[in-house]
Amino acid sequence: MLGLNDPGSDTTNGMPRPLSAQLRLVIEQDAGCRYRSLAQTLPALIRAGHQMTESGCVPTEETTSGDAHEAVLAQAYLVATRVLIKFGDQPLGWMAADRARQLATDRDDALLAGEATRQLAVLARRSGWTDQALSIALSVADDPRLRRAGREGTAMRGLLVQSAAYTAAKIGDGQGMRELTTEAAVIAAGLADGPVVRRYVGGFTPATVALHRISAETSTGDPVTALATAHALTPSRLPTIERRARYWGDVATAQALRGDRDECLRALLAAEHLAPEETHARPAIRALISGLLMSGRTTPDLRALASRSRVSP
Repeated sequence: MLGLNDPGSDTTNGMPRPLSAQLRLVIEQDAGCRYRSLAQTLPALIRAGHQMTESGCVPTEETTSGDAHEAVLAQAYLVATRVLIKFGDQPLGWMAADRARQLATDRDDALLAGEATRQLAVLARRSGWTDQALSIALSVADDPRLRRAGREGTAMRGLLVQSAAYTAAKIGDGQGMRELTTEAAVIAAGLADGPVVRRYVGGFTPATVALHRISAETSTGDPVTALATAHALTPSRLPTIERRARYWGDVATAQALRGDRDECLRALLAAEHLAPEETHARPAIRALISGLLMSGRTTPDLRALASRSRVSP
């Protein structure tokens, strides 16, 4: 991510690719779970963004729609944060999220700052600082600037409330989780003229709220409600491949908690079909596969999945 190993840059026909085009590619790769490619393009984008920012280059027509270099760099760090959190690199995740927050603050960009804060809340939760995680997410959700930022500000508020709901689930507060999830669902339903999908977030819709509830209900120890929520949600309504693969991973987790090994494996194979790179590398999924290997009989499908994921019995 720091760009220390490869001095090259993202190019098209030998010419540097505009930062906005690099960002679009990075976001597409992240949403599509193409992490091998992302491991090349994301560091190149971060490096190029720093070079442009430090050189004082003025954005050109190729960086339209407000894609000033600092904004592109902030969004690149947000993608980096999401990936680092997913694959368990907390220290670099803190660094990337803080850099995104600082860039957003320098630009006085409430939406970018809101997403950076949401990721910091996730990192706080994963570090066991649940009170701080709740406070961070909910205090920023009340930021008046988000209320003045139109539909995208409303969506960011919903994402922050949704994050707080998941934190409540993690500490076993089922009632608090459901109250906050209901609040997020009301916000999503209020965006009546269509879903809001911010490029560096992945989306906020009634379907994404339901997706988060699947995992949250499982975290409170209620896989039956989690699976009922999953069965009521059509995965194709989720905005990205990454979110759809997450759906099947969450279903697999709930099935494992319920003790249904066969259904757990079916869900894992569905996730792999959509996003093999994510399924093979994500620590939570690998832990599920390892648990299946150690807890009972193995099948050819399970052994093959474990082999593809490089999980040993």
